[in-house]
Amino acid sequence: MEHQLIYVIDFGGQYNQLIARRVRECGVYCEVISYKTPIDKIREAAPMGIIFTGGPNSVYLDTSPTISSEIFSLGVPVLGICYGAQLMAHILGGTVKTADSREYGKTATYYDRSSVLFSKTKGLSDNDISWMSHTDYISSVPDGFTVTAHTDNCPTAAMEDSSRRLYAVQFHPEVNHTEHGTDMIYGFVRDICGCTGDWTMENYAKTAVAQMREKIGGGKVLLALSGGVDSSVAAALLARAVGDQLTCIFVDHGFMRKNEGDEVEAAFAGWGLNFVRVNAKERFLSRLDGVSDPETKRKTIGEEFIRVFEAEAKKIGSVDFLAQGTIYPDVIESGLGDAAVIKSHHNVGGLPDYVDFKEIVEPLRLLFKDEVRALGRELGLSDILVDRQPFPGPGLAIRIIGEITEEKLSVLQDADLIFREEIAKAHLDTDVDQYFAVLTNNRSVGVMGDGRTYDYTLALRAVTTSDFMTADFARLPYELLETVSSRIINEVKNINRIVYDVTTKPPATIEWE
Repeated sequence: MEHQLIYVIDFGGQYNQLIARRVRECGVYCEVISYKTPIDKIREAAPMGIIFTGGPNSVYLDTSPTISSEIFSLGVPVLGICYGAQLMAHILGGTVKTADSREYGKTATYYDRSSVLFSKTKGLSDNDISWMSHTDYISSVPDGFTVTAHTDNCPTAAMEDSSRRLYAVQFHPEVNHTEHGTDMIYGFVRDICGCTGDWTMENYAKTAVAQMREKIGGGKVLLALSGGVDSSVAAALLARAVGDQLTCIFVDHGFMRKNEGDEVEAAFAGWGLNFVRVNAKERFLSRLDGVSDPETKRKTIGEEFIRVFEAEAKKIGSVDFLAQGTIYPDVIESGLGDAAVIKSHHNVGGLPDYVDFKEIVEPLRLLFKDEVRALGRELGLSDILVDRQPFPGPGLAIRIIGEITEEKLSVLQDADLIFREEIAKAHLDTDVDQYFAVLTNNRSVGVMGDGRTYDYTLALRAVTTSDFMTADFARLPYELLETVSSRIINEVKNINRIVYDVTTKPPATIEWE
């Protein structure tokens, strides 16, 4: 089944995933593509509409990302956001200048609700709040455009040429702080672009099963099964598609949470799957001996995963495909075109150059995390698996800052278990979306039993999020933090100081490495 398509063209914006997620929330399929994508390829894909993302550059500099003016002659609606709005103005003959003062954060915005875009926005008033983040601004609009919104400091907070179906907003409608921003995106993709909302997990499940069955044919598939949400859903989908042609390999690299390897094995015991557990702790520790750089950790782990899978495939014999639970944020964060590599995911940017399989199949590659959960429910998975909080493929290896040792692993496993136990006791495990401990590489002086200590600092991290693309730190009760701190200090050796991470995403990521 072919879905209606919206293209999100990325110019290096920090919210590119969030824009795509908002479009998906409207029941419309979209993909994030680089601004370097050839116009002919875009034309061939026949998108129903196009959205330009923001970006950190100034459009009037020769070195800044740009795009051919042909994009505006494809006959489909275009919405420019922030840098994308300025780029539209710049290419079509308007003027973009540096503002006297930067406009950032929640901003009172005055709308012309007779405009096409804003007339399609439910609930919008003449004066609402938008989220601004810019230094440059559109000082004069191109011929054919009218200004449709302004702020006290920005004369062109929005503009449009409705005859050509070109729309631009200086603010970020994809961010929750913009009042009715999601409604603006809905009005653009559903009303202006004419999308009907055919993107559902029921449809995706049918399509993905059929596609996997056709691609794999009579071949054998080896799935990298971690026990997390993504790989569990991938296992269920592939099992439905190819049955006993699937073998699930659970590589216990030694970086799981305490007792987690045994828990994963038990969780899949009744599935009727070909399940193989490989205990490879010593192998991974050996490869990471002396490694402290986080990107090197991820790539080393990614390569070693592949080598273990290759070895297991030889034992099975004639395995054609390697399957992974890669999801869309993994792909985008690992680098898209000229976009910055936020972090190389071990199953994307961490893959080695040579992989001894006919092909890698990734049935979830186009899905965001909440879509994966919805698909899991569609496939009949239990809430225990579907609602499990995310755990990175490299595991505790990227929650230990600096070099990894068996001693550090043991310390972190014990401390992390206490944190998770107390979160559950406080009945906050369903309110906090992700929570874990990080063993930092910092040591500090402390006092225990009238004696001096010089031990590690442990950081606690807990966040709330709807999509894992942006996140806020969880406001955990002080009493809970006090209990966690007291237990860890008293029960876990080599830790004498506890800190709590109160950073949002962005500017931080949820994980520390």
